[in-house]
Amino acid sequence: MKRRSCLWGAVLCTLLSTACERLDDDPDQHVSGAEALFTLDDVARLLSGVPVGAAQMVEVHDAVEASSGNGYDEEYTLQDLFTTPGAGVGSGGETRAGGYDHPLRDLLRTAVQAKAATKAEDGGIDDPEAYLDALAASDVQIYWPYSERWDGMTRPVITFDPGDNSERNVGYTLDGEELVVDEALAMERPVWVVNRNADAEFMSLELRRREDPSWGQGGGEILVKSAGEESGIKTLVLRSFMARRNYDPWFAGASEFFVKVGAVEDFTASTEAELRLYSPSITDFMIVVRRSQVGQTLPFNAVLVSEWTPQLLDCAFMMIEDDGGTRTSWKCSAMVKYNSKSYGFEIELPLYTRDDIVWRGSLSRSYIEKYAGTVGHFGDVDLVLDLI
Repeated sequence: MKRRSCLWGAVLCTLLSTACERLDDDPDQHVSGAEALFTLDDVARLLSGVPVGAAQMVEVHDAVEASSGNGYDEEYTLQDLFTTPGAGVGSGGETRAGGYDHPLRDLLRTAVQAKAATKAEDGGIDDPEAYLDALAASDVQIYWPYSERWDGMTRPVITFDPGDNSERNVGYTLDGEELVVDEALAMERPVWVVNRNADAEFMSLELRRREDPSWGQGGGEILVKSAGEESGIKTLVLRSFMARRNYDPWFAGASEFFVKVGAVEDFTASTEAELRLYSPSITDFMIVVRRSQVGQTLPFNAVLVSEWTPQLLDCAFMMIEDDGGTRTSWKCSAMVKYNSKSYGFEIELPLYTRDDIVWRGSLSRSYIEKYAGTVGHFGDVDLVLDLI
């Protein structure tokens, strides 16, 4: 949710400025082609102008709950809104709660067509079908923080990500009023934030578990079994994860942490020829920590290295909080023991230039064994690791 575009919006006089701009090394990445037809503020105003009722509130709530259950943020992409109403990110195109008599997409379509009919100089739409197609093909979404607190009745205030790291912005009620929106308000009443999706292309830890039993059950049994004490082969497991702070303004949504581990799994070389046959493996998965989960210990029981042999001395470990940018990498190594000598295998763990590096370094077997099952502090994240 961290991708941002250059936006101009009318903001209440209580805010510090009336416009905001963020420089980007690729300014056209979010506004190329048909998507240049609108800004996030435009979409927020469009949503605030449609007669959202109980049925549409339930639809959006179904979608953000589905996304959250699939290991993503509380989000409802416009792609899903137009194609499979009520479906969440990771739902595979399936509408969670069945059909809706009056889906939100129909209200948006009517509103866009009405704007096109007026041909107004301010806010007019020349080609409504092109506009709707651009919305449906965009990475724009509705983000509903603290959606679990909804009382089932209160209608939303609608705002957008201003993209300037501020914590307040203008919001629009469905009754045509404008007010200042901050995170405290979002904790008290429904607030829909129009922002951009940045996590749907990644497979969440929850979806990995569903596809591969070796990833275990969150907080439950580790399904990968060690080969037995006599073999010395063990499994490195991430027992739990706790983020101590948010890394982005609340308009941008949850923090997406990427855990990356490089190691030489199942290393049992006894000759130089065998040594050359091995290459490092990289475990790379995403953990989404919603803002309401900051400071909470989240059980994961995720496998980091499935076959840690006695010859594997350490692994390369990195955690980042995703913020995009230009792809680069961290060059590091994992150590193995061969004929009583230590050898390093070159590893490149991918990251991006604007990512926040939470922690990176080597984790040795002796360290992991010494502190197995206890809380370790890695920057602003607390982890519990174990070798089983």
